[in-house]
Amino acid sequence: MKRISSGGEFEPQVGYCRAVVAGGFVHVAGTVGQGETVVEQCRSALAIIGSALEEAGASFADVVRVTYMLPDRAEFEPCWPILAETFAGNPPAATMIECGLIDPRYRIEIEVTALARE
Repeated sequence: MKRISSGGEFEPQVGYCRAVVAGGFVHVAGTVGQGETVVEQCRSALAIIGSALEEAGASFADVVRVTYMLPDRAEFEPCWPILAETFAGNPPAATMIECGLIDPRYRIEIEVTALARE
């Protein structure tokens, strides 16, 4: 098992890490990004996730499952072009959930599971 930390301030406070490689999968924790708009935050969260996947030896092409969490489902559609570009020819199974996030400034949280490359 391999644990990957992004060095984020909440990791030690809450007791989690950005990603865990175990059982043939890379499990990336729910990730929020920086920015004012949902689109900015989506791009930022994907960059953080991409770094974790890279450190685990995987990429977005290896993602098999993604969950999007947003406090306002109406803000999901502006993210679609970014998500379509990110996952390109390798779309994962996906779920979008409308729910409250840890801080009202956050507009989107993204969690992925990817196949680990051996």
